[in-house]
Amino acid sequence: MLTLPDIAPFSHSGSNRYPVGGALKRVFDIAFSIFAIAASAPLMFIIFLLIKMNSPGPAFYVHRRIGCEGRQFGCIKFRTMHADSDARLRALLACDPTAAREYAAEAKLRNDPRIIAGIGTVLRKTSLDEVPQFFNVLKGDMSVIGPRPVTQEELDRHYGASAPDVLSARPGISGLWQVSGRSGLSYAERVRLDLDYVRDWGFMRDVAILLRTVVVVILGRGAC
Repeated sequence: MLTLPDIAPFSHSGSNRYPVGGALKRVFDIAFSIFAIAASAPLMFIIFLLIKMNSPGPAFYVHRRIGCEGRQFGCIKFRTMHADSDARLRALLACDPTAAREYAAEAKLRNDPRIIAGIGTVLRKTSLDEVPQFFNVLKGDMSVIGPRPVTQEELDRHYGASAPDVLSARPGISGLWQVSGRSGLSYAERVRLDLDYVRDWGFMRDVAILLRTVVVVILGRGAC
């Protein structure tokens, strides 16, 4: 587990009904998500067709993540990996020690053979694979801006005593990590950014991160 010795414990005084940002953040999330879904509906339909044409299997991928106050939810994405991605990953890690070390440290690979050629690469480069997560926001599982949605394994391995701090907020489609280097950051730096976000939340800070996200997506900086 990565240790964060210079980060003091933090206690969030809210309850399950009042995550970081409260009612103001939730109203913004609902309004923005309705707009985003309506505006992107034609594009989502095209992406759906392209995935179905290029790879057998469902167009969407639902992954179990840990949300506010430790509640599990199904995080929705457009599928960017082959249906047999788990088998491909096991085969690669078994024969490539360098890839195995990279995956163990970062839980991802820069040159990932599991990704669908063409459409999968484009979706990840532009972050369009995450557009369906606006439905997660409407449901209340996520926020437009927030900490990264993590797995239980990531939470146990990397966050330690700081986990309750991060879980005091709904995870975000975007956040500080996405506009601060993203794939170029170490995992310890990602954790620090998540902690910084929940400890210094402000509505105008969310707006600033959202505007910076637009720039990052357009320029394709730091994408997976």
